[in-house]
Amino acid sequence: MGAKSLALSFHVKAECKVSKARTGLMKLPHYEVKTPVFMPVGTQGTMKGLLPDQLENLDCEIILGNTYHLGNRPGTEVLTKAGGLHNFMGWNRALLTDSGGFQMVSLLKLAEITEEGVKFRSPYDDSEIMLTPEKSIEIQNCIGADIIMQLDDVVQTTFQDYDRIKEATERTSRWLDRCLAAHQRPTEQSIFPIVQGLLNPELRSQSAKEHMTKDVNGFAIGGLSGGEAKDDFWPMTL
Repeated sequence: MGAKSLALSFHVKAECKVSKARTGLMKLPHYEVKTPVFMPVGTQGTMKGLLPDQLENLDCEIILGNTYHLGNRPGTEVLTKAGGLHNFMGWNRALLTDSGGFQMVSLLKLAEITEEGVKFRSPYDDSEIMLTPEKSIEIQNCIGADIIMQLDDVVQTTFQDYDRIKEATERTSRWLDRCLAAHQRPTEQSIFPIVQGLLNPELRSQSAKEHMTKDVNGFAIGGLSGGEAKDDFWPMTL
């Protein structure tokens, strides 16, 4: 993986011979994270009701931030002036940011999806926002999280239209190429492709195989935990 490996290394510490369950150590620029790990959600750079030092006392190792919301408030200008989200929130351990893709589902009534990207109506002031793969990576480079996500085309997990699911899966692969080309900090931030395909095993396999041809440090599994039955969920993760 060359210089990109400076941003992440992973070592399996123990593995069950029966279930294949494993523990590991993921070394990131800001912290070493023991896996499996619980990652609390700090959507706008804060855990409601808890201060950063309290999170450290609880042995929290990594926090999730939301690119779409952080890009709106406080915005890239403030984050750049602060020196990134770690400094802005006073957090010395690891951070992961999503790409803003989930807002295609959560803010569906405010969104329009095209090959260029996702056009939103801001829930704050109704202004128009165009989130492209390039813009998502630009915001995430500014945020400075240890792990960042590609912008993916996200469809509600229980959606049944095969043509739309296939379109989203293939578009996610095309957007990955644009995200990788736009990424300016590969030795400091690991970008993860997101495997899509909802509950279709063939599309999942196609997505995973395409992503595995890229020079990246890890992969994310997207399009799940959106209301599907657990018996449908598990086969998509194996």
